Amino acid sequence: MDFMIDVIKDSFFDSMKLLPLLFAIYLIVEYLEHKNNGAVHGIFNKSKNIGPLLGGVFGIIPQCGFSVIASELFAKHAITLGTLIAIFVSTSDEAIPLLLAHPEMFGDMLKLIVLKFVIAVAAGFAVDLVYESKTESHNESDHHFHGNCESCDDGVLKSAVVHAVRIFIFIFTVNILLGLAAEYISPAMEFVTHHKVLQAFVTALFGLIPNCAASVVLTELYIAGKITLGALVGGLCTGAGVGLVVLFKLNKSLKQNMTILALIYFIGAVSGIVLQFML
Repeated sequence: MDFMIDVIKDSFFDSMKLLPLLFAIYLIVEYLEHKNNGAVHGIFNKSKNIGPLLGGVFGIIPQCGFSVIASELFAKHAITLGTLIAIFVSTSDEAIPLLLAHPEMFGDMLKLIVLKFVIAVAAGFAVDLVYESKTESHNESDHHFHGNCESCDDGVLKSAVVHAVRIFIFIFTVNILLGLAAEYISPAMEFVTHHKVLQAFVTALFGLIPNCAASVVLTELYIAGKITLGALVGGLCTGAGVGLVVLFKLNKSLKQNMTILALIYFIGAVSGIVLQFML
């Protein structure tokens, strides 16, 4: 019982240290997301030939808002499959804000962004070379998409507070689980830690969970030194957040959706394995 109390107390205070910085980061992100993302429709419709490149750029922006936009555009045949893949792979959901909250991880964050951008753009163009998608636009009207499940009517401040608190709860929970894991399942953790190829397969599979909790868990594991940067990149390459849910909801072809799911898992797992031996 004393051990459990110590784990909860340590996890709470460690998580609380991040809350002010997380709020500041999400306040900026929420402002940008509220003000600017409606223009994405027009940008992609006018620049289809370089869609994967633009997808890699937009996917870098924290949260999964642009993966939601990409799913909607793809379902309307407004972007190519390669562009969709590039956005999904480039998306890191909550990883960037979490790493920003740890100044000592700034260099790792830059490596993560660059690696995922390169992988996303290369994969996107490669997919478009072998799979010619129809890109006839059905709707070019200006829409606003909110990727973090808060209502646009709530305003920037309230959305930032809600999101920061939600992520704080995730981090707090993950820290507790990591604290317990260190005591009770350390042999299993050590097995995964010392098997680089297995790490990449596991993190890529875990990243497919359509929830920001997946990116939170993976990032916290990396910060705690339990997985490598290569494994983190592989896991985050598959972490398109709720974009996958929107894709399955709006795109009527289940076969195509499953192919996309398998494709991003393949990209994430292979990228993670390769990076394990390069970094």
